[in-house]
Amino acid sequence: MVGHSTIITGEGKLVVGKGPVRTGVTAVLPRGRDYDQVFAGWSCLNGNGEMTGTTWVEESGFLEGPVMITNTHSVGVVHDAVIEWMNAQKTRDPSIGEVHWSLPVVAETYDGRLNDINGFHVKRRHAFEALESAASGPVREGNVGGGTGMICHQFKGGIGTSSRRLGEEEGGYTVGVLVQANYGLRPLLTVAGVPVGREIPDMLPSITGDGGSIIVVVATDAPLLPHQLKRLTRRVPLGIARVGGVGGDSSGDIFIAFSTANPRAHGKGKVSEVMMLSNDLNTGLFLATVQATEEAIVNALVAAETMTGINGNTVYALPHDRLRDALRKYNRLAE
Repeated sequence: MVGHSTIITGEGKLVVGKGPVRTGVTAVLPRGRDYDQVFAGWSCLNGNGEMTGTTWVEESGFLEGPVMITNTHSVGVVHDAVIEWMNAQKTRDPSIGEVHWSLPVVAETYDGRLNDINGFHVKRRHAFEALESAASGPVREGNVGGGTGMICHQFKGGIGTSSRRLGEEEGGYTVGVLVQANYGLRPLLTVAGVPVGREIPDMLPSITGDGGSIIVVVATDAPLLPHQLKRLTRRVPLGIARVGGVGGDSSGDIFIAFSTANPRAHGKGKVSEVMMLSNDLNTGLFLATVQATEEAIVNALVAAETMTGINGNTVYALPHDRLRDALRKYNRLAE
């Protein structure tokens, strides 16, 4: 399940604490609202960013609750809110009774070029809204949730998703990817091998900088163990690179993957029998991860809309007609 809370208020000059506000929260719930930990793994390309809870994911091999994504300065409030929500919903280990502890996974990218980020406009209720609105099925993309104020390759960025299904001969498994894309320089933007950024060198935002950071969540139903899921996350940068990302110094490129296979594998005081896909059968999943990451970023760009934020800063949407023209010029668009 995926849910969003989107906060868009005000316009004009920045007044810290009042706005304008262009931010939000996105929630990814691996098994919906049921408590059932999933095997997980994480990795990082460039560490100028944050994803809380990853040391316990690394140590335990499990992801206990949702993955939350917001802006850089709202990690704390979302972290607190997830603990409160999980406790209220009893979405937690029943064996520990009322003494509940949790180390939630909360990730961030920086939206301070469009948003009053130091106004701390994300509140507990927004995290709750993202969690409560989470649903299966198609995911809203672009200027929504944590991606509301994000910039990608100096076009408007945000949330994007994509998936791949392996052929039956490879197990028929599905890999899904969700990105919060907020990175990259225009000249490097590449779509289907086409140098789109060089073909559309104008429509640059009035604000400088390369945006910085991308969070990627990879989900699969393939029966993978934590070390194998870490291997999936290490393929994510290949998909980012295909769009033109280089993991710049100011970029926080952090990735987490989980498997919805092996239900009820986690449990205290018991021996669990689990399934594991043979390592030599992982290559198809690696390719699916690379392709879905690449497409999720492109989908974020295609879905996003032009946005004006603090101080009249405007970031333009990738123009669909000019994108098609560039793809046609390089024979990538079927007529």
